[in-house]
Amino acid sequence: MKDLFGRNISYLRISVTDLCNLRCKYCMPEEGICKTNHKDILSVEEIVEIARVFEGLGIKKIRITGGEPLIRKGIVDIFRGIGKLEGIEDLAMTTNGILLKKHAKDLKSAGLDRVNISLDTLDEKKYSHITRGGKLKDVMEGIEAAKEVGLTPIKINTVLVGGFNDDEIEDFVRLTEKEEIDVRFIELMPIGEAIKYESKHFVSNQIVLEKVPRLTEIEREDISSPAVYYKLPNGRGKVGLINPISCKFCAYCNRVRLTAQGKLKLCLHSNDEIDLKAALRRGENIERLIVKAIKQKPESHRLEEGEYIFKKMYQIGG
Repeated sequence: MKDLFGRNISYLRISVTDLCNLRCKYCMPEEGICKTNHKDILSVEEIVEIARVFEGLGIKKIRITGGEPLIRKGIVDIFRGIGKLEGIEDLAMTTNGILLKKHAKDLKSAGLDRVNISLDTLDEKKYSHITRGGKLKDVMEGIEAAKEVGLTPIKINTVLVGGFNDDEIEDFVRLTEKEEIDVRFIELMPIGEAIKYESKHFVSNQIVLEKVPRLTEIEREDISSPAVYYKLPNGRGKVGLINPISCKFCAYCNRVRLTAQGKLKLCLHSNDEIDLKAALRRGENIERLIVKAIKQKPESHRLEEGEYIFKKMYQIGG
C-alpha cells in the first residue's frame, strides 16, 4: 500500500485507550481526563476487524499504544485477535510497564512479540515526582517479567527533560552495556501538556553524545525508524536518538495511527483525521476509505519552530 510519494505504508499504531494509570507532567493533566463513553471508543471486535482490513492492505507491523494499553478491558483479547492475522510479522506494544508483571505471560501467549517501555528516570523519588505517584519498583519488575517470557528485544523510551533527567544520561546508556536492551532518548515535543514544558526544559539529544563520547554510530537496520542508533564498545544493546522536530524523517515515514475513538491519523503532527469507526458502524467498505485516505498522507509534517500541536499525546496514541 503506497502513498502518492512512493512510501510503502506497512506500519499501523493502534491506541486502545486514552486513559492512563499515571499522570506524567509533560503528558497528562494532574486531574486526569474525562472518561470517554464506552460507545464512543472502538470495541475489541472493531479493533481486530480494522487490523484485519489493514493486514489485507499490506500492513506488516502493528503497535498497540494508549494512554496506557494495559488498563484497557479486554487487552489480551485484542492481542489474541490481532495475533492470529498471518500477515502481521511484528506485534508490539508501548507501555509504562506498571502492569506488565501481571500480564506479561498472557500477552506473550496471545501473540505479543515485544515491548517498548516508557521510563524517564531511574531514581525512585524522581519517578514518583514526574509521574505524580508512580512506583519505579513496579516498572523494574515489569521489565524483568518481560525478559523472562521473551518479550524482547526490550526498548526503553526516555524523554529528555532538561533539569530533570539530563544528569542520568550515563546511567541509562550503561543499561545497554551488558544486556540486550535498547535505550532511546526522545526530544521533548511541543504537543499537548508538553507545550508548558518545551521552552523551559527542552534539551537537544546532542547532549547524549557530549556526555558519552564513547558512543559510535552504527548502520541503520530499518531506514523507516525515526532513531539514529549508536553503541558502546562491545555493548550488547543500542542507544537511539530521536529528534522529532529538528530532524525530520518524513521521507521514510511508513506509518499511520488509529485513535481509540477510531480516527485514522496520517501524520502525528497534523489535526487531520478520517473517522473509520463511524464508517464501520454504518456498514461501509472501510478498505476503500483507507486506500483513499493513504493517498492524502502529506509529504512531510509542517511543524516548525514555535508551532504546536494542541491535541494531547494520549489522545493521539503514543
